[in-house]
Amino acid sequence: MSARLNSAQPYVIGLFRVVVGLLFAVHGAASLFGVLGGAVGTHGGTIPSGTWPGWYAAVIQLAAGALVFLGLGTRGAALIASGSMAYAYFDVHQQAALWPIQNGGELSVLFCWAFFLLVFTGSGAFGLDRLFGKGAAADGEPVAERAPMAA
Repeated sequence: MSARLNSAQPYVIGLFRVVVGLLFAVHGAASLFGVLGGAVGTHGGTIPSGTWPGWYAAVIQLAAGALVFLGLGTRGAALIASGSMAYAYFDVHQQAALWPIQNGGELSVLFCWAFFLLVFTGSGAFGLDRLFGKGAAADGEPVAERAPMAA
């Protein structure tokens, strides 16, 4: 059973990357362009240009989400996206309460850790990184079979 699951790992990582990247990009597009209900708390509106930190976060969401969705520069884009969500949680949400369920920060925490995972797994299957890169995501070797790096 483990062998069959391991052989599917690059494809599942690729699908995970596509879903997470798309959701993140759509969140940014909603905040910047008012589509799909607009920015949270604006009743279908947008975040005013240049507003800190919301507008900059939305730009990161749109750009990094699109790159992760495409699997292009996945590790770098995922690192920036993960950091932006960590900032969102600690700067915006944690002021209200400690636990994400209490402070409305579940989405920030989930995006943060999902992108952090992609920093280490790479784009998986279906990513443009596989076409242009020579990194671990492009060599076709399943993640589980790679030798760990010594510090």
